[in-house]
Amino acid sequence: MTGSASRDRALSAAAGVAAALLGIGLGELAATLLAPSSSPFAVVGGFLIDAAPAWAKDTAIAWFGTGDKAALLTGIAIVLLAAAGALGICERRWRGIGVTGFVVLGVAVAVIAPLRADAAPLSWLPALLAGIVAAVVLRMLVRRLPETIAGTGSGAAAAAGAGTSRRRFLAWTVGAAAIGVLAAVAATAGRAGSVAVGAVRAALHLPKPAKPAPPVPAGAALKVDGITPLITPNADFYRIDTALIVPQVDPAQWKLRIHGLVAHEVILTWDQLLALPLVESAATLSCVSNDVGGDLVGNAVWLGYPIRELLAKAQPSADADMVLSTSVDGFTAGTPLETLTDDRNALLAIGMNGQPLPFEHGFPVRMVVPGLYGYVSATKWVTDLEVTRFDRATAYWTDRGWSPRGPIKLSSRIDVPRQNRAITAGDAVIAGVAWQPHEGISGVEVQVDDGPWQRAELAPAISADTWVQWRLPWSAAAGQRVLRCRAIGADGTVQTEQMAPPAPDGATGWHTVSVTVNA
Repeated sequence: MTGSASRDRALSAAAGVAAALLGIGLGELAATLLAPSSSPFAVVGGFLIDAAPAWAKDTAIAWFGTGDKAALLTGIAIVLLAAAGALGICERRWRGIGVTGFVVLGVAVAVIAPLRADAAPLSWLPALLAGIVAAVVLRMLVRRLPETIAGTGSGAAAAAGAGTSRRRFLAWTVGAAAIGVLAAVAATAGRAGSVAVGAVRAALHLPKPAKPAPPVPAGAALKVDGITPLITPNADFYRIDTALIVPQVDPAQWKLRIHGLVAHEVILTWDQLLALPLVESAATLSCVSNDVGGDLVGNAVWLGYPIRELLAKAQPSADADMVLSTSVDGFTAGTPLETLTDDRNALLAIGMNGQPLPFEHGFPVRMVVPGLYGYVSATKWVTDLEVTRFDRATAYWTDRGWSPRGPIKLSSRIDVPRQNRAITAGDAVIAGVAWQPHEGISGVEVQVDDGPWQRAELAPAISADTWVQWRLPWSAAAGQRVLRCRAIGADGTVQTEQMAPPAPDGATGWHTVSVTVNA
């Protein structure tokens, strides 16, 4: 390939990328003005999330953890820009092919957009706008490609003309791309807190609980450097959900409907919820995708109203055994009815660690059910509770092969020392956390190399619904050391050694870390 042909391809690809950037930017900005859920990126990403098999989702969480959404969006952007570059080259060589490609992409996403659970009336418009704008701009830029680059013209005059033409073309291309990027940035900033809803949340003062959480017992937080905090700060609390664009729900428009196999349908508004006698409760939540020793687990103090009281008003029928909860974005979870009506503090929560729920954690209202993995219980942005049966209804993750009931497994983790860290021989400490919400922890044992199991010091638990910290003084001998831990439940059950992956109902096994002890 000649140098001029290579330059021609490069400039044609640049035209396609610039056209795509301008189209996407304006499409994202239009979505911000119409409805954030109609963002072309969110529509494509949501479609891929829903269409992906369970193993692909598990792999994404295992590789990227709470950064899975950023990884997906980055991947979509890379593929789209590569396709845009190819369309630019095609448009240069076969007039009309690239333009048609952009229009087809826009129409395809526009067709998908209204099918989303939280679709707005004009949800089809941003993607269609993005496709049309990209097509028009591509046609315009390709017409301005300097013909002399492809080999036409001769001599100094041709070279000068080519240089001028190329500079003019690059100015148009860079300008289109810059406008697109600025539009996308403005769209992102506009969505980051939906100014009106963000102001409502910022001005919200949570009511005092009619029943405050019991005080944290003395000594519950051990003084060990590097151990997991007893209460997880909101900013550090793990986030795993299917929402690429965090829903911005105005509390004034929020309502909860309880229906299905009930004697009385119940409708609850935000003001009615605030007027109820709220309770405060600490509870540890865990994601079913958490590997042994993983960090997809957190402990917070929640403020809300017991779901059992709302269900008592609805009066579920005797043959009901499940509550199907639905989020504003269409996510569903199937929760065993008995876990919402027994004595545990299963809450319709509005507060987290003394603050209104963060947007990412379900503002204005979410579910918190101690003892169950989040995929069957912790519905964020919840708007609907249908009382039903497991043999009549399925939910988002159970449709993808996960177990329908999801009790949290007895688990423990070593926080100190960390995996593959080097420490100095002598007095040291092994410490971490253990949890089995709603059941409680009675002990933790630690093994060094293949030595005997040693009972660790267990800090007082806030309650049976929370994790508990533990530690074991250790006289560390020089060399490579392997540390293991296992928890003992309140009923005497010992955490199993058998290793199992998260799917279909939670990981099992002893957390093991290797450390180097230097003399």
